[in-house]
Amino acid sequence: MVIEKPRYSIIVPVYNEEGVLPELYRRLTGAMDKLDEPYEVVLVNDGSKDRSPEIMRDLHRKDPRYKLVNFSRNFGHQVAISAGMDYASGDAVVIIDADLQDPPEVILDLIAKWKEGYEVVYAVRAKRKGESFFKSFTASLFYRIIYRITDVDMPVDAGDFRLMDRKVVETMRTMREKHRFMRGLSSWVGFKQTGVEYVREERFAGATHYPFRKMLRLALDGITSFSYFPLQLATYLGFITAGLSLFGILLVIFLRLYGHQALYGQATTLVMVLFLGGVQLIFLGVIGEYLGRIYDEVKGRPLYIVSDAVGFDGDTQRKLVG
Repeated sequence: MVIEKPRYSIIVPVYNEEGVLPELYRRLTGAMDKLDEPYEVVLVNDGSKDRSPEIMRDLHRKDPRYKLVNFSRNFGHQVAISAGMDYASGDAVVIIDADLQDPPEVILDLIAKWKEGYEVVYAVRAKRKGESFFKSFTASLFYRIIYRITDVDMPVDAGDFRLMDRKVVETMRTMREKHRFMRGLSSWVGFKQTGVEYVREERFAGATHYPFRKMLRLALDGITSFSYFPLQLATYLGFITAGLSLFGILLVIFLRLYGHQALYGQATTLVMVLFLGGVQLIFLGVIGEYLGRIYDEVKGRPLYIVSDAVGFDGDTQRKLVG
């Protein structure tokens, strides 16, 4: 098969997806072949511990358009997306998860919008199948909270599934921050953007790799990367607490002068001390989150380390750190 310079690059982060990869290949290839235009699929192996690396190598031998980037260990989903962008060479770059919750057929709709002149086309989840009420509710709540507290116009109910023009990708490649929230970064850079609605399917096989703990961490990365609101909240609460304390002092003085016995004793004092101590510890934790991110940036370590890359040209093949 003669490999042309790809017009489209499809980035697929992969972590323990041995049960999904054959079906992903069938559906993704079937969708992209309808375009009759050259494309590549950049599979980023994020330290998988199952047979995913072997299956991906077999896919490359079967179809050279499927290329493989192997991390030296697990670096995380958002970093895997970043690595895919570093290796992708298409004029338009699509990010899609391997689990088939995001239907590959929707890529054709994203490309159609790109051809209309849009530079970022994000997929909006009109409906979610196979997700619990708790997960759907918390995800919806998070999108609306981050929309309210940041100055970045992030689309509601849009994940990482999106298409970006080459100039958008080149701009995002210059951003090497460690705690990455890619959907936020793609909104932050601007350019001409639009959305395409789709129905998110159930996972094809296997279990989710985003349990509540990881979802919470991603939410914290998104909020701390694009908003100072948690720090500002400490200031607001400090003023409110100081105002209430002043009011309380005046109230106690007034009641004592008139001989009222209601506020004698240490119970009220103890409750207030515990409350204020709890508030202080919470906001020390908030400050610690921001300080920890500064510490990670100062260390200057690479985003990822690649053990090997398969199917790329010589210059790209030698890119082992990002």
